[in-house]
Amino acid sequence: MSIPEVELFSDTKTRPTKAMLEVMMSADTGDEQAGEDPTTNALCERVADLLGKEAALFVPSGTMCNQIALAVHCQPGDEVIADKTAHIINFEAGGPAVIARAMIRPLDGVRGQFTQQQVKEALRAGFRHAPASKVIAVEQTANLGGGSIWPLEVLKSVSDLASTHNLISHMDGARLLNAVVASGVSAKEYAATVDTVWIDFSKGLGCPIGAAIAGSKDFIEAAWPWKQRLGGSMRQSGILAAAGLYALDNNVDRLAIDHANARQLATRLAQIPGVKVDPLSVETNIVIIDVSDATLSAPEISEKLLAAGIRIGAMDASTLRAVTHLDVDEAGVIRAGDEFGKICG
Repeated sequence: MSIPEVELFSDTKTRPTKAMLEVMMSADTGDEQAGEDPTTNALCERVADLLGKEAALFVPSGTMCNQIALAVHCQPGDEVIADKTAHIINFEAGGPAVIARAMIRPLDGVRGQFTQQQVKEALRAGFRHAPASKVIAVEQTANLGGGSIWPLEVLKSVSDLASTHNLISHMDGARLLNAVVASGVSAKEYAATVDTVWIDFSKGLGCPIGAAIAGSKDFIEAAWPWKQRLGGSMRQSGILAAAGLYALDNNVDRLAIDHANARQLATRLAQIPGVKVDPLSVETNIVIIDVSDATLSAPEISEKLLAAGIRIGAMDASTLRAVTHLDVDEAGVIRAGDEFGKICG
């Protein structure tokens, strides 16, 4: 299938720029498993410093970051508390049950975010017939929450509760840097509220592959065997790590452009009859579109948009999700809004 002219399905669809490819091709490399790849080592040091942690580990994907973290943190039968919309529940093929052999306790949060009180009510009381509460997992930004940003004070309150009950806190930071750019709160401040955290390079940062998870030196030491077991250990990974370094130097501040484009798209869509979008709720680069009152279903709208060269994914019969990124400019967003209006008008 040919690549759509306006790709709003996901920020995972980004492709490396010519400048990024040039940096990748000239990267210094070595055996990553032996600790001999200088570019990968530099990226891990950079990420650890960015997130205020002792060490970091470069792996192929964000899903692997989550699965490694839960495998290290949990014993079989332990319970992980997360929002019902969390990536670890909905998009990792049941990984926690297979790899960490852990249970998930889903909370009914608002836009992907739960409160300290909800966590408190979900905690197990130590009854030996029940699983043991072990990890509290948050997702910054909350993907299915429309890219919503967890307020720092809420994260701190959840972190305080975790400390009080001797629980481990973990952050799926796939779009953490979107939150940083939109809120002005530093990555270190957000990361200080959790024990382990990772960032993705293959979404808004525009890399072809890769993520890095950070935590204590002991955690990273324990993470290495899981990286090996899951097939995440690499050889001359500096070619990929170079893209990550380039992205951190060049593609972070520009995330604000994606956020502006998302708001513009939401504003245009909100003017279409039968389409419900709140532009004020668009905090970062994700727009959730409710077409329950439209004459066509979400899959039908998605199909017609694709025929016009625009891809927006249908989440269910009445909801679509559009995600802006560096491969979609303002003109593309305007075109998407106009075509959407033609289809639903």
